[in-house]
Amino acid sequence: MFDPKAEAMSVDERAALQRHRLWGLVDRLLAAGGVQGRRLKDAGVSGGSDVTLAGLGRLPFTTKQDLWDHYPFGMLAVPRDQVAAVHGSSGTRGRPTLVAYTRADLDLWAAMCARSLSCAGAGPGSIVHNAYGYGLFTGGIGVHQGAVALGATVVPMSGGMTDRQVRMLADLRPDILTCTPAYALRLGEAAAEAGVEPHALKAGLFGAEPWSEELRAAIERVLPIKAMDIYGLSEVIGPGVAAECLEQDGLHVNEDHFVVEVVDPSTGDPVEDGTPGELVFTTPTKQALPLLRYRTGDLASLDRRACACGRTLVRMSKIIGRADDMIVVRGVNVYPSEVERVLLGSGLVAPHYQLVVDRRSPAVRLLVACEALSGDPRDELVHTLHESLGLTAEVFTLPSGTVPRVETGKAVRVVTWEDGLPPLPGLG
Repeated sequence: MFDPKAEAMSVDERAALQRHRLWGLVDRLLAAGGVQGRRLKDAGVSGGSDVTLAGLGRLPFTTKQDLWDHYPFGMLAVPRDQVAAVHGSSGTRGRPTLVAYTRADLDLWAAMCARSLSCAGAGPGSIVHNAYGYGLFTGGIGVHQGAVALGATVVPMSGGMTDRQVRMLADLRPDILTCTPAYALRLGEAAAEAGVEPHALKAGLFGAEPWSEELRAAIERVLPIKAMDIYGLSEVIGPGVAAECLEQDGLHVNEDHFVVEVVDPSTGDPVEDGTPGELVFTTPTKQALPLLRYRTGDLASLDRRACACGRTLVRMSKIIGRADDMIVVRGVNVYPSEVERVLLGSGLVAPHYQLVVDRRSPAVRLLVACEALSGDPRDELVHTLHESLGLTAEVFTLPSGTVPRVETGKAVRVVTWEDGLPPLPGLG
């Protein structure tokens, strides 16, 4: 553990710490006088001492719309001249979401990423091959700072230039790989194509997109590692909010800095542990842009059982999907990760696929494009998808290499076909 006192703290001690920090957050939001402070006043909260952990669920939510409405600096809780850095989302949904950091926020972020790397077995002297993108996106710089804080050697590869990545894996012999899961798969395949066997690798931390246990197995077949999940989002801090340990049984949430809830995405009401719902985070120790009950849109469940690693932090499941990523086809609701689980679990196709939502007519079709390992598995996959998910889909098996491989950024698993030529050759 990077910080055993915090990561293995007793449940009662952590609750007392969270309560104390929550009071401080509420007082700071009220003093800042922004949208979150006004909502607290409207809810009858006049100070931090009015708030309890048990009553957190009665306080107002914060949403991404609030960040958009007050873009770029309207939700700061510190003077603008105390902002040391700005990061944010890539704007893949049409507009960026910017988040500010003070120097203390950057130190906190580095410590959280160091915890995550420690979860994967990294330590001082480790070599971390960091193939997350650098820039406004938080992945690359967050993990980089965490590796430095841990005392590891970081190789700042960023994304793309896969041939050079493979050369560095061979020459520098890193023991930790960090990138998106889709790019980890690509690196493993590219290493095999180049005749490189990266035996020094022991573990990987892969995040920034939902991925299934079946994709974990596919990555571990092409790379000699334990593949582990890391979770974060720029609004909360970036990577380092939670990470899997070597037990690979859920992601430990750093609860001393991120108070987590799970709510019903439709009603906002809390759900029981073990029940999937929308993750909600409160950031009591962030300075520049602290958030109270931020609705992430990410779907997961919580598990408070003890972990064999010794950490007492609550664990969250792998992300099932995003509330706004749900595909609705003929009355059936499904997330891309559920389709991935069926495809890769079948053993019939390569771990590369794309879902095409055909909206050219009122009767929406779902086309599943994949690459068969052998024979023609279309009928079997159509049957399995229907049996497992209740989903009626059309399966197309395409020649090897047809489905786009990820070289930079996140995997695009779903595309929409509204007019013109099909987005992939061979679809009809």
